[in-house]
Amino acid sequence: MRLSLEGDSGGVRVRMRLDQHRRRWLAVRIILGILAFQGIAIGLWAVFAPHSWYTSFPGLFGMHWVGLDGPFNHHLAADVGAFFLALGAVSLFALFQGGGATAQAAGVGWSVMALPHLIYHLGHRPAEMGTASFVLSLIAAAALLVLGIALLIVTPRGPRVADPDPLEFRFPRRKISR
Repeated sequence: MRLSLEGDSGGVRVRMRLDQHRRRWLAVRIILGILAFQGIAIGLWAVFAPHSWYTSFPGLFGMHWVGLDGPFNHHLAADVGAFFLALGAVSLFALFQGGGATAQAAGVGWSVMALPHLIYHLGHRPAEMGTASFVLSLIAAAALLVLGIALLIVTPRGPRVADPDPLEFRFPRRKISR
């Protein structure tokens, strides 16, 4: 709990801020921000430029993960983008709506998507993919699952308790005698 005092010659106002689970809510907001950014960025790229996404993803340091794993399919690439975009939108909603249930719903969505995604990558290494690129692709797939599960674990349960109304103390006026 944090207390703050505001006062003048007429009185004092005392505010109490409960700050329940402050660090946990900060962690939830950071995780939701990361997942929202990633989902929206990947989703927009794959929806609006599916061939570019297919041939270039992730696009860092010359790595190309998707194009090494089968022929291009416009419908499939755009659908994957829509799925990422949907998960990003749910994460963004949970980030700004601020409730525990919506944060956990985002965690469920990311976990359900990330687990089979990680299992696929663990069992399928394209022949043309280098070791460093393969390891990084596994880390990226595992990170989605870890962040989704973290939302389920870290998000505080129950409703947030509102801060109490401030207390005001008025000083009695003194009568000045002359």
